[in-house]
Amino acid sequence: MRRSAIILIAAALLQASSAMAQVPPGTTPLSPPLPPPPPPPKIEVPKIPKMDELPSRNYVKPSTGNSSFGDRVSKCLEDGAAAGMGPNERSTYSRNCANR
Repeated sequence: MRRSAIILIAAALLQASSAMAQVPPGTTPLSPPLPPPPPPPKIEVPKIPKMDELPSRNYVKPSTGNSSFGDRVSKCLEDGAAAGMGPNERSTYSRNCANR
């Protein structure tokens, strides 16, 4: 009788320890479930150029503004003053801005 009781207790302890092994480390059985993993990255094959095909080019069209260089400099100086730049900073800014 004693032997069968010891076997039952040992079997119960083994079952309890195996159930505890299924809980992820650092969590409790009452923790919310883990979120699903993010989707895998999308892999796209780049377009392969063909030997007898001319490459496509994207040309930038010049602006259609009819303003003169002096008008552009004046506007750039006003923009620099509105931004709170000092006189030396405004001159450098207006030179770079008007030549664009």
